[in-house]
Amino acid sequence: MVLPAYAGALNTANQRQTALITGASTGIGLDLARLMAADFDLIVTARNAARLEEIARELQSLHGNRVHVIPGDLARPEVPSAIWCEVERRGLRVDVLINNAGFGSYGNFAELPIQGQSELIQVNIAALTQLTKLALPQMLERKRGRIMNVASTAGFQPGPLMAVYYATKAYVISFSEAIANELNGTGVTVTCLCPGATATEFATRADMEKSRLFKMGKMKSADVALAGYKGMMNGKTMVIPGAKNWLLAESVRFAPRKLVTAIARSIQERAE
Repeated sequence: MVLPAYAGALNTANQRQTALITGASTGIGLDLARLMAADFDLIVTARNAARLEEIARELQSLHGNRVHVIPGDLARPEVPSAIWCEVERRGLRVDVLINNAGFGSYGNFAELPIQGQSELIQVNIAALTQLTKLALPQMLERKRGRIMNVASTAGFQPGPLMAVYYATKAYVISFSEAIANELNGTGVTVTCLCPGATATEFATRADMEKSRLFKMGKMKSADVALAGYKGMMNGKTMVIPGAKNWLLAESVRFAPRKLVTAIARSIQERAE
């Protein structure tokens, strides 16, 4: 695959910029790492250290870039700052931050263990917010930088049977659009990537493989990653890959909220 050349992928000294990608061991995060490795040095983080090391060897062999592995479980509140401390200890500079890590869980909220829901909020909201806060000062000082926050079309409506997940993605959308506005004119851009159903390990972990949503069709993870990458490099604030996903996100703006919620529940339910 040949990607468009972006001058922003190089520092003024004609050196590669460095991108930090969370959740880089699988799915959209991995595909973003593979897309960006030709032009960027990378810092990859996820829970699976062995898998990250394997990915680092693969990408360095193919592209001759540097891939730094910093494993960590973002469900633990202390991990975002620990990752950032390790970035600074190694003398690395983050020019691009991609907050991709996230997960969901399926079921009635009243019946789900609170620990899992708390970890979901920690990963999808708290870690994303903290890493953004840690990255921004240096980007603002340099007057350039890019941030991509991976949300979901789930964030455009309430989601019965995945109530907390949908709510976390609504936060990511709102947060991203707000700080994109605050950063206008600073040289730092914020892009919110909102995929719909995507062929990754997400559905398996969330126990959603039999839901109507995933039975209706899924986009390829590589296609979602490419749309997000292009949008980020072009400074777009919102990227919704796929015409069907875009229409879904737009249509809920005009429908009655109770109807939107009822439809969301219907497509979340099992397709027997």
